[in-house]
Amino acid sequence: MSNQPAMWHRPAPADDRDGNATDAQGDGEGDDEGSLGGSRPPAYQSPGYQSAGYQTPGYQTSGHQTPGYQTPGYQTPAFPSPADRRSAPPAPAPAPAPAPEEHEPRAGLDTTAVLPYAGSRASTRTRWLRAWMMTAPVDVLALLTPLLVTQQYWRGTLAMTVLTVIVFASGGLYRARRHVSFLDELPSLCGRLLAAASAVAIVAAMRHESAEYVFSFTRGVAASAGLVILGRAVTREFAIVARKRRWVEHNTIIVGSGPTAVELARLLRRYPQYGLRFVGCVDTPDGPSALPLIGSLDDLDSLVRLRECDVVIVADASCSETSLMEILARPRTAECDLWAATPLWGSRSHGDHIGAVPVVSIGDITLSGPQSALKRASDIAFASVALLLLSPVLLVCAVATLIDGGPGIFFYQERIGRHGRPFNIIKFRSMRPVDEHESQTNWSIANDRRVGPIGRIMRRTSLDELPQLWNILRGDMSVVGPRPERPYFVEKFSAEYPQYAMRHRVPVGLTGLAQVSGLRGDTPISDRARFDNYYIENWSLWLDVKVVLRTVTEVFRAGGR
Repeated sequence: MSNQPAMWHRPAPADDRDGNATDAQGDGEGDDEGSLGGSRPPAYQSPGYQSAGYQTPGYQTSGHQTPGYQTPGYQTPAFPSPADRRSAPPAPAPAPAPAPEEHEPRAGLDTTAVLPYAGSRASTRTRWLRAWMMTAPVDVLALLTPLLVTQQYWRGTLAMTVLTVIVFASGGLYRARRHVSFLDELPSLCGRLLAAASAVAIVAAMRHESAEYVFSFTRGVAASAGLVILGRAVTREFAIVARKRRWVEHNTIIVGSGPTAVELARLLRRYPQYGLRFVGCVDTPDGPSALPLIGSLDDLDSLVRLRECDVVIVADASCSETSLMEILARPRTAECDLWAATPLWGSRSHGDHIGAVPVVSIGDITLSGPQSALKRASDIAFASVALLLLSPVLLVCAVATLIDGGPGIFFYQERIGRHGRPFNIIKFRSMRPVDEHESQTNWSIANDRRVGPIGRIMRRTSLDELPQLWNILRGDMSVVGPRPERPYFVEKFSAEYPQYAMRHRVPVGLTGLAQVSGLRGDTPISDRARFDNYYIENWSLWLDVKVVLRTVTEVFRAGGR
């Protein structure tokens, strides 16, 4: 037997086993796997073994070493001999550990400091790239591949290509995703390919009675569908590789500083395959913060510009929803891709996710990019056709206005358009105001006796607003949008209702969702603002069509004022 005294090992501290310490260089990774050799937080670097609130005499983690018995992280000395223990004074009783204060961060996730890190050189040149820019062209090429073999079915092949791209786009297969997985997309991909192919095959069978023709065409469709699936697998794998190698990554600011924000920051730092580079958190100055903040919420718009951010993730924001939406609607921030971390982590979310945190993509809240171009094109087409078809009605209204009130058939008034820009709206005159001040500040003339019988009919049928079709062609207005209001009332309502100014994110409209929902005349301004903002945040071309159809119904019902 060896003369070496018996040795024993005190277990590692609980906080160290959790592996939440940040490395000395400040890169934010830490010892996430809980290895014994990981770096210790500063609280464990003092001489002697210290637990919360007391120190055990004689037991030291540094100062001397016992040969042959070393464990990673600290050295355990031998016990004193029995004679030494009898002669040594009794050790003082350990003092009770103080209760932790409420404002102290909890051990574990809250104590992890995830710091921003530098971006790659390649990512600064690929900020404009999006996944659909590679996925959509590959899908189109795969669908058109049968034309390389034969041009006999070129009409059906083109129809299949157009229909499939439309079905994919409506199903969200070209939307940006944080968790990229080909297997997750495969069921939706196959189902939509089958639906598009079935529709085209049915039309081909109705146009051609030859079974051989239909069979040959269907075989080509099946081959192109298989190429689409193969191309989607390749593009998704390439996207993951490009993100992991940090060829493509987008600067990201997290709004909030609570547990969800901490978890998201750690996940983005550790897993580059989400394609997001964490550059910092913003929150209210007086809110509790578990992460170092780069600024307050009021600084978000300027920080997005300075840090060249493309993505904003909302998580644990310590402010009201109204204030947050007002900040997110600012010009620079509104250009970013907006994501929100859902608080219901166990809710079987069917959206996207980062790690185990469900996130949902918030739609374009400013109507910019392709949506804005599509809306503008539809406005020009609608206004041009309407002016052509309604020219006899416009002529009759002009003559009636001239008979009712004499010369001066048009009425010009300053209104506020998109981004607060003023413009002159054109209407058929239904009465003459006393002066310019009355024209700008009189809220309603529904019961004004100066309105003649012809003017009253034109107002009830909204025919007095038909000249605004010219405003639409000029780009001052849109067919569907928030009601254009006068500068006096815009300033007044913006001060009284926080959501009112957010209406001016889009062009004002000839008609709108609020108007066809009965919010005309003396109705609550807060309700109008709520309907207008709902329209902006849920815009689609079909929603515009529905509003126009309901407007026609209101005209025939003479529901105007």
